Amino acid sequence: MGSESWLCCEKTAVLQGGLLLAEQLCHSKQLRSLRKQEWGAVGRPVLQAVLEICGEGHGGNQQQVDWRKKVICILWSKLLEMEKGNDVDAAWRENPFFSVQNSLPKINRALLFELVKSMGFSRIYVELLLCFPPSALCLELAKLVEHSTTDSTKEDAQFLLEVWWELWKGKGRQEQALDQAFAAQCFRYTNPSAELSPQAHKKFKPDPDRALAPTCVPSMLLLAFKEMKDHISSPGMCCFALSNCLDTFYTSFLLDHTVDTSAELHLQNLSKAVCIRKRQISAEEYELAEAIQEAQRDLAATCSPSRFKPRGMTLMQAVQTMRTLTKAWGKRELLTVPETDVPTNAFRLKQSLGRVIGALEELQASEILVEGERQDVNELKLALKNMLDVLFLPDLECNSTEMARVTIAIIDRRLEKYQEITHLFASEINWASLGSEWISCLERNRDAFQHKELVLKLVSVLVAKCQSDTNIVQCKKLREIILDIFTGLPLPDKNDTLAGMLASWGKRGLNSCLPHAVSEGFSEELNLSFNSIIQTQAKGSLGAAVSAVSRVAFQDPEATLRRCCHMAVASLGAHALLARILRQLPGLVRHQPCGPEGRGAAGGGLLCSCLQEAIWGKLSSPQEEKQFLSFLEALMCSSTVAGESAEGGLCLLPPEKVVQTFVLPNLSPSLPHGCSLELCLQVLMATLKQTPHTDSPHWVMSCSPFPLLFSLCQLLSDSCRCWEEPAEGALHVSMESKELLTSALTVLGEIVGREVAAAPSSWSRALFWLRSKIEALDWTVPFHLKPIWGEHFKNEVPCSLLAVCDLPEEEWSGLKLLQYGQGTGLLAWAECCCISEEVRDTMLSRLALDQRRPEDVNMFSKGLLVALVQTLPWCTAEGWSRLLGALRELLGSGRLHVPYSLEYVDFLPLLDLRAFAGALRLSVLLLRVFQLLCGSSCADWLPAGGWAHAARLYAGTVRETLALLKAQLPAPAPAPTTSPKNPTLSGASGGGQEVLFVLTQLFCHVLHVLVMLPGRAEPLFLCALEILTQCEALLAGHPGSSSTLERENTKHFLTSIADNLDCAEMKAALHQKIAQL
Repeated sequence: MGSESWLCCEKTAVLQGGLLLAEQLCHSKQLRSLRKQEWGAVGRPVLQAVLEICGEGHGGNQQQVDWRKKVICILWSKLLEMEKGNDVDAAWRENPFFSVQNSLPKINRALLFELVKSMGFSRIYVELLLCFPPSALCLELAKLVEHSTTDSTKEDAQFLLEVWWELWKGKGRQEQALDQAFAAQCFRYTNPSAELSPQAHKKFKPDPDRALAPTCVPSMLLLAFKEMKDHISSPGMCCFALSNCLDTFYTSFLLDHTVDTSAELHLQNLSKAVCIRKRQISAEEYELAEAIQEAQRDLAATCSPSRFKPRGMTLMQAVQTMRTLTKAWGKRELLTVPETDVPTNAFRLKQSLGRVIGALEELQASEILVEGERQDVNELKLALKNMLDVLFLPDLECNSTEMARVTIAIIDRRLEKYQEITHLFASEINWASLGSEWISCLERNRDAFQHKELVLKLVSVLVAKCQSDTNIVQCKKLREIILDIFTGLPLPDKNDTLAGMLASWGKRGLNSCLPHAVSEGFSEELNLSFNSIIQTQAKGSLGAAVSAVSRVAFQDPEATLRRCCHMAVASLGAHALLARILRQLPGLVRHQPCGPEGRGAAGGGLLCSCLQEAIWGKLSSPQEEKQFLSFLEALMCSSTVAGESAEGGLCLLPPEKVVQTFVLPNLSPSLPHGCSLELCLQVLMATLKQTPHTDSPHWVMSCSPFPLLFSLCQLLSDSCRCWEEPAEGALHVSMESKELLTSALTVLGEIVGREVAAAPSSWSRALFWLRSKIEALDWTVPFHLKPIWGEHFKNEVPCSLLAVCDLPEEEWSGLKLLQYGQGTGLLAWAECCCISEEVRDTMLSRLALDQRRPEDVNMFSKGLLVALVQTLPWCTAEGWSRLLGALRELLGSGRLHVPYSLEYVDFLPLLDLRAFAGALRLSVLLLRVFQLLCGSSCADWLPAGGWAHAARLYAGTVRETLALLKAQLPAPAPAPTTSPKNPTLSGASGGGQEVLFVLTQLFCHVLHVLVMLPGRAEPLFLCALEILTQCEALLAGHPGSSSTLERENTKHFLTSIADNLDCAEMKAALHQKIAQL
């Protein structure tokens, strides 16, 4: 243990000298036989030596404090070694005190006890006493009691009271190496099973009273003072003795569990105890933190069951002893406390009396006492109540400033219950009046206040301080400290705090309740935070970016969300990062709206309102619209927060809220529109992609689904006038919007249809309301709601359609429509094919056409050509794709006759074109359609947008044909190893010539339509370039598909076709491409 560093030094020599001088003064010349009465004459050299080693009083530096314990430890260890016997061979190795013990004269316990009493080392004595095993502790305490009660004096009583109370409080300091070493020696000397040498066995004489040593500490002390009661001669001692007796009686016999007091009550008691201790100690020795620790020990000793359980003494015996003591001291009127000099223990006695009286009342109310015992308990209770009445004390109230200083000391030193005390400190507005002292404590102890509840409490204090305090500098400093504490919270706690802030202070957060002078600088911090995030793209850490945003959001959630929304569309590519950040801060949407007016926007509503105010109606480019939609989708996706459970992801922005904010208000023609209908429908489609969190009902059922369906149906019905100029103020439905409308109705219809099927009775009225409302709309609209209707309603079509289709009457019925007169059946048939695959298949299977009658097939083909002219410009891309599928099926089955003319060739080459007949006939059919559409009778049907749409549909069809041709092209033949004799014949590749011929015909058809269409028709020009690119690839991969002469002829032919173009730029580009073949 390195004992040489602290034992073998001049201080031990001083101790040795003091003991030797005392031995010379002793009558028997031996300290081992010192009697108690002789201490006054003998003890002076010992006391002087100890004073020289340790200094005077209870203070001093740490070295002096440590040496007080070392002195007692050395002497006590010497006594133990003397009583047990000494094995020198083992002691010098095992006993760290061996060297100094051997240099000291032999002593006895009288010297030890009188030294401790004279020097006031009661606490040190108890700390070392608690190092003994329980049985040995009782034996040691019994020796002290015996010493004190023999020829006892007032000083003995005082000393025993001090030891008693220290024993009940337990060890107050952290165990040191010296305590551990002494405990090891105690175990070695007192453990019966410890091995001793033969010499030690001879020297050791067992104590005959050891086996009968008392083991009940409470009874030992209570009975001791029953003997010494006459030495209690002053009110101060009486209060001290009675407090000890009552607290021992309470904690050993009446208390079976720890009494957990509230932090506020604990602090009040603590502050009073500190004030009392301040009375006891001089100003030079008073140290607040030490006073608090001692006060905490005092309180803890009376709130928990004693470690010393009664053994041998029963509850009623203890009651009788207490009655004897209270009666004896009560008769002597020792509780009459002088008003000018109130003993400090009087306040403790008052609390002890209250505790015991309350416990006795509970004991009386229980069923464990018999009648005689109940009478004894009652008499003790009445005696104690009389004492309480006699004990008149002035009120000892600590003001808020003193309590605040006690609290600050507890927090600074992290003393017992400091965490609970921080809640009081953060919520007591009066304490904040300490100003800089209170704020400095917060600043020093930020980590102690890093709790979500404390942050909100501190905000309340800040608000109150700003309203009552004109010191702006202190208020600003407090605000910064609170922000730093909030920033240090873990992310889940940050979110809880943000939710609490929104619930308490509204959408403007902290800034809403602070003067501008205190919150100034926020705008700069907001700009700096987001600019830093955008510039770095959170390369370092997403957590740092989330922390920065949460800090400004805590100050002003609304301003932060607005800036976040604005940057999400204004900064290229920033939407993904900002969405990730916001999804880590669900506290901005997780609270319940409450509070006075001005705090209505809450939860997803706040985020939606910020999106609406910062973005909606201000998007100026397709890129911004794209980022806005991506941002919305990311916010609607379920996500988990770092540090929280991954189960049950949180949706930051509920899709129903998005529909209610951005979709429903913009579908009504009578309301002003913040954005285009197309963007509104894109938002709706984005929400419908979101998977519901619960099986049923779907979230869309909370968004007025049937009025929403009707609004979409109205718009779809109006889309038949998409190429007409809208009336002033009317909502224009573009072709792009029409495509979105059909998709939205399809998805929404399936969702609502499932809900209706699950609970038909709940939705029957709404179902019939919707049906009645759409009767006035275009006849094709109800088909899009087929999943909702189920089997409730028939399919209603123009009567002219029934003339060309054999439709069953139980499922289909006719409508007399003015615009569908005689001869419009095929027009209605073509429009039905565009609606859905199911309706198209029905149209194909129920078509009334007798293929055995050539004139019927011919008339059908001509009629369908006219119907296509009337249908194509108003088809969506999906509708046209369905109609093309019907046309291909009709061509393949021979029901549609399209003769192929030699319009672009002088003669038909000897090729097998049967595999490409369908592609050629479809191309010719579309050429005829555009010839009619671009003719004089139809030239004024469409505006420029309509012609462009028709060109896009035709271009898409051509690309599909090119893809089919590419799939039919045979694999390239391997290069021949020898030159063929007849390269033209031997190099021919089966299918290559046919595909090249079909490509040239397609090129001619596309160029023909391109020339006819008004405007530049860019999609068709690009198609022509794609055809030439495929020709080039074919010639490179199948060189035998044509001879050199044939290639030159093909290039000349294609060039002559391209010469028909009016646009010089397109013509030059095609010529350049053809020359590369």
